[in-house]
Amino acid sequence: MRPRVSVVIPTYNRAADLQRALDSVRAQTLGAWEVLVVDNHSSDDTDAVVRACMDPRVRLLKIHNQGIIAASRNLGVREAQGEFVAFLDSDDWWAPTKLEASMAMLDRGADVVYHDLFLADGRGTMSRRRLARTRALREPAARDLIAHGNALNNSSVLVRRACLTEIGGLSEESELVAIEDYDAWIRLTHRAAKFVRLDQTLGYYWVGGGNTSNAKRQLSTTAAIRMRHAADFAAADAELGFNWIGLAQGQAFLTLGHHRDARRSLAPYLWNKAPLRWKAKALAWILLSLVREVLHGSARRSEADGGAP
Repeated sequence: MRPRVSVVIPTYNRAADLQRALDSVRAQTLGAWEVLVVDNHSSDDTDAVVRACMDPRVRLLKIHNQGIIAASRNLGVREAQGEFVAFLDSDDWWAPTKLEASMAMLDRGADVVYHDLFLADGRGTMSRRRLARTRALREPAARDLIAHGNALNNSSVLVRRACLTEIGGLSEESELVAIEDYDAWIRLTHRAAKFVRLDQTLGYYWVGGGNTSNAKRQLSTTAAIRMRHAADFAAADAELGFNWIGLAQGQAFLTLGHHRDARRSLAPYLWNKAPLRWKAKALAWILLSLVREVLHGSARRSEADGGAP
């Protein structure tokens, strides 16, 4: 029987985590699926984990992705037999009804379906109150994504394969690593794809997993995404008077200790039309940067005084 859903799981040296992810797929209440594990030539027991499944619906693909995880996902999409593609990171996992609930919305005409995930720490401890939250996109969806940032958790997404094919898949440009999914969603909104958020929490995001984000990368990727979609950002600025980029860059500068750059990025949120919670966050980070700058200056002066003859 031809699968309806192709689950693409990129992985590298995460055999134990992969086992948990695979178990969660095999426990789904909807059975018309296949799994494509796309392995970046792991040196652990990944191959053995896949073989141990003894399930013909689970296939193992190999790739040298050169650190571009989008290349692994794109390979899975190209090899997929299902009409729909689900993305699942190898250190995340799903609730048993995830595929069934998502497919119900896709069968009603949605092109992209997504939902919240529970947060789990490195020990696998979960809290029903800690969520990796998503939000429903307001029309026009492209403007919402541009102004407010990414709304989707990648491991929650189920999308029509034809939609991904139409936009040429996920970008494999190194400048967009860790933000290539957001870039894809923006491009899909321009193709009139219908996004639907399920008001359910149907999976688990492991915050102990190999997160590819860091402050320096955040600065480079936010600059790259703004350049890639310059016209969209300019339109959002003109119509709404704000977007999320400066706030993200301000946080990154603060993390790196570049306090003046942080304040320069954050200050406009004190008077622009951004949401109130963003204004409060910007003000808090500006004050924190001032305090840290003063403390750093005092520490340097004390060090200099202590070293004087």
